This record gives sequence, structure tokens and C-alpha cells, in this order.
Amino acid sequence: MAFSTDNLQVFLAVLDRGSFSAAARSLGRVPSAVSMAIAGMEAELNLPLFDRSGREPKPTAAARSLEPQARLLAAQFKQLEVQALALTQGLENRLTLAIAPELLAAPWSMALAALAEEYPLLEVEVLAAPQADALALLHAGRAQLALVFERPSLDGREGFQEVASDTMVAVMAPAHPVLAAAGGRLREEHLHNTRQIVVAGRDLATSDPRFVFGRHVWRTDNALAALSLITAGLGWGWLPRNFAKPHVAAGALLEIPFENLSNGLDLWVDVVWSRERPLGLGAQRFVALIGRDPSRAESTGSAAATD
Repeated sequence: MAFSTDNLQVFLAVLDRGSFSAAARSLGRVPSAVSMAIAGMEAELNLPLFDRSGREPKPTAAARSLEPQARLLAAQFKQLEVQALALTQGLENRLTLAIAPELLAAPWSMALAALAEEYPLLEVEVLAAPQADALALLHAGRAQLALVFERPSLDGREGFQEVASDTMVAVMAPAHPVLAAAGGRLREEHLHNTRQIVVAGRDLATSDPRFVFGRHVWRTDNALAALSLITAGLGWGWLPRNFAKPHVAAGALLEIPFENLSNGLDLWVDVVWSRERPLGLGAQRFVALIGRDPSRAESTGSAAATD
């Protein structure tokens, strides 16, 4: 086989160093071994790779034509070696991240991009699931990490790190009739008596009680579906301010103006893992990377707290 891993290394060394002797020094070999390896490749390919008529060998057109693919192949071999070594050090075959759908626009993709630079062959799976379902996937072992809002109470089975913050705001369509009926400013009893759109898991018992207090509730497990229902005037709901902001700016949504209270509840965004299973190398690196994501400082204005 002309392009074995060893021959590939020799071929690229000669291209980069400009001579058999310089390539040999860089590889820790004698020049005759490099010359013989190149000659063997040329014989097997039936192609001259270097013109030896001058003082130093010069790459032929055939060598230059093969160079881009050879460099790509060398990079792939290197990635394979890195992946194999990482697997021996505890890298997962696949890293699965479950994300609450309201947080799909949160600053997590930059951490994944950095992780992909370090472990380019690591398979990554991103699942969008309502918060309760994302945590259920975590505890079932289906996901290694979950990106969710802070929970009403701590669970001893979970480790977590704060990575961002957002403000949950009550929103409705500007043309919702309750606004006109109340003179443009509402009180909490208006919300209690107006249909509420709630993003929740499939198990209704897992709904966060902090955000369910309408007498008449419609539920969905998808934040985009909730947005569609709210903008259609079918009810009001809680959405993260960053998620709702472009729709408020476009006039499709309104942060509800209240007469007797402020509109907004600040919540931390946490990356959560199970204490009942050891974290793999990829998950550990993701937690570290998202914890120091520069965009996090803009969203939180404070340092992280690590559990």
C-alpha cells in the first residue's frame, strides 16, 4: 500500500522540509531510509513524486496533486489517534445534552464548538425537551447533561453549575381582549381568570408551580407552540425575556403591564448532571467550557457558582 501511515508521514515531511536529509532529521531517521520510502511509493504508484535532477528533490505535478488529500488523510489519522487516546481516558462514545426548549437560544453552542475542536470525532446529540422531561432523561441515563432553569428545590441526586441567567416575563398578544377590558393595566386576578398557556412536560404533575396559576390552563411541551398560541390571542404565558424579545420588538407580543406588581422573575440557568453516574471526559469539558463562556458574563453579570 503506497500511502501507509508511515509513508504518508515521510511524503509530507519531504514536501515540508524540502530535502530527504531535512525530512530524515525531522523524523529521526537516516536519509537513506527516507529516500527508499519515497522510491517505494513511486514504484507502487508508478508515478514520479520528486524530481531528483537538481541538488534537492523537487515535488512533481503528481506530488502536488496528491498533497491536499494526503494532508487531509494525515489530519484524519491524527484525529483518530486523539480519539483513541481520549477513549482510554474516559471519553464517551456519545455526549447527549437535553435542553429546555426555551433555552435553545442560550449560549451553549459556543461551548460545543470548543469541545468539537478538542474532540472532533466525539458524537454529540442535542435533545429539546420540557424541563421536567429533560431532567427525567438525565436521571434515566439517556442524557449525560441537562440545560435547564433553576429548580424550585435542590435534588440531592443532581450536581449543577450556574451558566447564565434570564428573566421570565408574563406576555400576551397586544390585542388580547382582557387588556382593553382592564384599561391596559392588569392585576394578578386578571391572570387567574384568563386562559394560561404553559410549557410543561408530559407528566402534568411535574409542572413548576411557580408558573402555573391560571384557572384555565392549556399545556404544550414546545415553547414555539406556546409562542404561537399566545401570539394568536388564545391566552397569556410565561416566557424567557430573551426568547420573547424579538417578538415583543415586532409587536406580536406584549410584556403585560401590571398595576400592582412588577413583571419579571429572574432565574439562573444551570447545566445539571447526575451524581449517580460518573461524568465522561466530554461532559466534564463541556461543563468547564460553558462555565467560562465569554457570552455568559454578558447574560449574568456575575461569576459562576459551582456545586
